Amino acid sequence: MLLRRLLVLLLLFPSLALAQAPVTTEPTSPAASATPAAPAPDAATSTNAAPPAVTPPGQPPAAAPTQAVLPKDLSVWGMFRAADWVVQGVMIGLVVASVLTWTVFVAKTLELAMAVRRQRRLLAALDSAPSLDKAPSSDLVAAAQAEQRLSADTVDDRDGLKERVASRLERLEAATGRRMLKGTGVLATIGSTAPFVGLFGTVWGIMNSFIGISRSQTTNLAVVAPGIAEALLATALGLAAAIPAVVIYNHFSRRVTGYRALVGDTSAAVLRLVSRELGRR
Repeated sequence: MLLRRLLVLLLLFPSLALAQAPVTTEPTSPAASATPAAPAPDAATSTNAAPPAVTPPGQPPAAAPTQAVLPKDLSVWGMFRAADWVVQGVMIGLVVASVLTWTVFVAKTLELAMAVRRQRRLLAALDSAPSLDKAPSSDLVAAAQAEQRLSADTVDDRDGLKERVASRLERLEAATGRRMLKGTGVLATIGSTAPFVGLFGTVWGIMNSFIGISRSQTTNLAVVAPGIAEALLATALGLAAAIPAVVIYNHFSRRVTGYRALVGDTSAAVLRLVSRELGRR
C-alpha cells in the first residue's frame, strides 16, 4: 500500500509543478518573425471606402452649397414686377409718354385732315367768287371786310388798304399755324428726353446688379441677370417712346407747313378780291 501511494505521488508531482510555475513568453521563431504583418488601414482609405450618408427623402443635403437659379418668368411683365421701385417708376413714365405720343398722333391727324379739307373748299370758293361780299364766310374774309369798313373814310388810299388787309391776313396765317402746332411740342419733349430717362433706368438696374454681386459674393449669372434684364427693358422702353415721338413730330411739322402754305394761298385769294373791288371803285 505504501509503495502504491508513492507511485501516485510521483505521477502527480510534475503536473503540480507545471501548474505552479510562472508563465513565460516563448521567443518567436525566425520563420514567424519573418512573416510580414498586415498594414493598418489608412484614414483616407477608410474614409473613401465608407458609404455615403443617406439623406431622408424630401430634405436637401445639409452640406450641399446653395446655388442661385434664374427666375422662371423673364417676360416683360415678370421683369417689371421683379424690378426695383425706381426702375418701375421709370418704366411707367415711359409707357405713359408713349401712350401720349400716339394720342397726339391720332388727334392731330384728324384735326389736320379736317382743316386741310375745309381750307381747300374755301380756296375753291374764293377763286370762283365775283366779289368779297359774295365770298363764303371765314376768318380771312371777315378780316378783309372789317379793314374795308375801317378804311371807308380814307380818300384814294388803295395801296394803304392793300397793305393793311395783307397785314391782317398775315397775322391770321401765323395764328392758324400756331394753333395747328399746338400739342406737338410734347412730342419734341418726349423725343429728346425719353432716351435719357431710359438710360437712367439702365444705370439703376446695372447698379442693382453690382449690389447683388456684392451681397452674394459671386458672379453667377443668376445674380446678375435680373438687374441686367431690368436695365435692358428700361432702355427698350425709352427707345420705344422716343423714336415714334421724333418721327411723328417731323411728320406734323411737314404737314403744318403744307397747311400754312394752303392758308397763304387762301389769303392771296382774299387779297385779289379786295384788289378787284378797289379797281372797280
